[in-house]
Amino acid sequence: MAEQTLTSLDQLGGAAVAEPTSEAAPVTAQPKRDEFGRSYATGRRKESVARVWIKPGSGNITVNGKALDVYFARPVLRMLIAQPFLVSNRDGQFDVICTVSGGGLSGQAGAVRHGISRALTHYEPELRPVLKQVGFLTRDSRAVERKKYGRAKARRSFQFSKR
Repeated sequence: MAEQTLTSLDQLGGAAVAEPTSEAAPVTAQPKRDEFGRSYATGRRKESVARVWIKPGSGNITVNGKALDVYFARPVLRMLIAQPFLVSNRDGQFDVICTVSGGGLSGQAGAVRHGISRALTHYEPELRPVLKQVGFLTRDSRAVERKKYGRAKARRSFQFSKR
């Protein structure tokens, strides 16, 4: 077969447009559950990593073996963790067991929220558009800026002395 050089797109003709030969059925994601009926996901925020398992239940949330209100004493952090259930209208329908390590409480709460959101999409794939729209499936990549040499902090200069 001889090679041909094209000078314009008109020479392609109908070859460039790929016509579908058969109607493709919409592909639906299958739930990912283990033998105990749980779904697992990992959530991350700042330096924190949360391993989250969800299963149908009464809404109990356990973090590192402690109740939610014991581990996260601040109401704002508890509210942050409950957001995926409220947005998807699944409040009180799932038990959550998670282990969190690294970072501080705020980063850990964000990691748990991210993990719960991802685990919900594994358990019920049809919840993905709802959680994606409000941004719970996107990992928040903001982190502390590193300290630079010749600086007091990341950007702050040392105090200037005139004399």
